[in-house]
Formats: sequence, C-alpha cells, structure tokens
Amino acid sequence: MNLKEAIINRHSVRSYENKKIEGEIKEKLIDIIEECNKKSGLNIKLFLDEPKAFDTFMAHYGKFENANNYIVLIGKKEKGIEEKCGYYGEEIVLKAQTLGLNTCWVALTYKKSKIPYKIKKDEKIYCTIALGYGKTNGVSRKSKSIKEIVKNDNDMPKWFKEGVEAALLAPTATNQQKFIFDINEGKVSVRALKGFYSKLDLGIVKYHFEIGSNMKCFDI
Repeated sequence: MNLKEAIINRHSVRSYENKKIEGEIKEKLIDIIEECNKKSGLNIKLFLDEPKAFDTFMAHYGKFENANNYIVLIGKKEKGIEEKCGYYGEEIVLKAQTLGLNTCWVALTYKKSKIPYKIKKDEKIYCTIALGYGKTNGVSRKSKSIKEIVKNDNDMPKWFKEGVEAALLAPTATNQQKFIFDINEGKVSVRALKGFYSKLDLGIVKYHFEIGSNMKCFDI
C-alpha cells in the first residue's frame, strides 16, 4: 500500500484488538517517528502497552476500546506549531496505515496527566493519536464538495484537483473541514477558517494535498 492508497483506505478507528505492536512493525513505526522528529523539530513520543491515558470516563464514553498504544504530539510553545503537529502527525498516521495499523486523532478523550512523560516548561501536548490493530477498518464519512472548499474552481490543473480530492479525505476535528484552497498562477494556498483545532487540521490537510498532487507546495 502506498500513501495515496492509505489516504483512501484510512478511517478513524476507536476499537482495537488486544494485540501488541511488536517486531518489524514496531521497529518501522519507531523509525517513522524518529524521522518526523528530525525533520520537524517536534518531540513526538510513542507509548506502547500503556492503558492508563485512555482509562477515563471520557474515553469510555467516546467508545475507545483497548486503546493501549498511542502517539503524543509534543512541541514548543511557538507560532505555527499546531499546523506542524498536524502535518507530521498525519505523515505518521498514513505510514502507520501502510504497516497495517489503524489510528484515530484524539483531542480531548484521554488524560494528559496519566501519560508517562514529564512535559518541559517550554513544551505542550497538542494532540494524541491512538493506534493499533482495529477491530474494523472504520467507515467513510460525509465530505464537502470541491466547490465548497476551492475559492476559484475554474480550469483547475489535474494535479491541483487530485490534491484537493486527497485533502477532502483528510481527518478534521468533528469532521468540520474548515479550510479553503486557492490557486493563482500555479501557486497553491490554503487557509484555515475559524473552528475547533482548525490550525492543527490545516497541517493534516496540507500533507494530504501534497501526497494527492505529487507536489511539494508548503514550507512546514
């Protein structure tokens, strides 16, 4: 499975098999996270066989089951960090999908204080990603149309259209899809609208667009 196929096949999954992530899959996942940390300057952490963070009322209410493995997106308290977390977090999510793992972006339904990591004074936890072997592969969700998220949809280049189609498959908080694309003289821009976690969503969307379009368009 390549990353374009991962975009199509990946859906949010909250219920996992009681199966450990180990062996070659574990090593490849660690390598992916280390590579993203090196490129981004983030401090992304992987926790395996650690059930405490999702052993909360909110997690059970949110129908999380066997969420014993998760990735924590940690970064400095600085401008643009949420977008960076979204971009590199989604790179990990899609590459995890190619390894046969399922994932779910999680904003609130876990307990930060139960994560076995001491946050430094200049750091912050921005989001968490649950992962494991899903009991199902999840289901697709309702999506906006291209016309709803592209400012100028006349005479779109093929690569741009394919990028937007991939962006429409990006996971966003509460499926809000609060973003608008534009293209002017071949230059792509996208901006976040007001919404819950929309800055983090913007990073996820940008990564999807670049994979779908086969173009490096954003400096993150």
